[in-house]
Amino acid sequence: MRHLKFLLMIVGLVLPVMSMAHGPTRQKVTVTTEVAAAPADVWAVIGNFQDMSWHPAVHSSTGEGGNDIDATRVLTLGEEGGPTISEVLYKFSDEKMSYSYRITDVLVEVLPVTNYSSHLTVKPLDSGGSLIEWRGAFYRGYPNNDPPPELNDEAAIAAVTGVYQAGLDALTERFGGTN
Repeated sequence: MRHLKFLLMIVGLVLPVMSMAHGPTRQKVTVTTEVAAAPADVWAVIGNFQDMSWHPAVHSSTGEGGNDIDATRVLTLGEEGGPTISEVLYKFSDEKMSYSYRITDVLVEVLPVTNYSSHLTVKPLDSGGSLIEWRGAFYRGYPNNDPPPELNDEAAIAAVTGVYQAGLDALTERFGGTN
């Protein structure tokens, strides 16, 4: 009985401390745009996992495996010799005009996230044209408590939102908006 009371006392002291020591939470971002082009025309531009030349931040991309599951690509950002992001494809459907990928290697100074996965999809609009949706889930770049400002949740959300918005803005400019 004495051991049980001691054990309960220890648990009572440890539980409040454990509840205060939580790590980062998974963040999610979804950005969409509507364009005047038919879904097949949009998919013809963005549906090749190996070719991300439509995004203004991407200088070049190289990869292996085409659009097959486990295909890889390395995006070079900015200019020749710029920072890189390595990614792997884990879901692809021409029929659904959608693919999903994960970042396998990126410096947090380039994109302040960890454990990042993303989905890019084109859907038809009832009124004609296409809805392009880019969504992702990730953790901030600093996995422990009390992150520096450049690696906190807000920085991660702002960076991912900025990447998505820049890409979708370029597609809106290319295909024309629906308004």
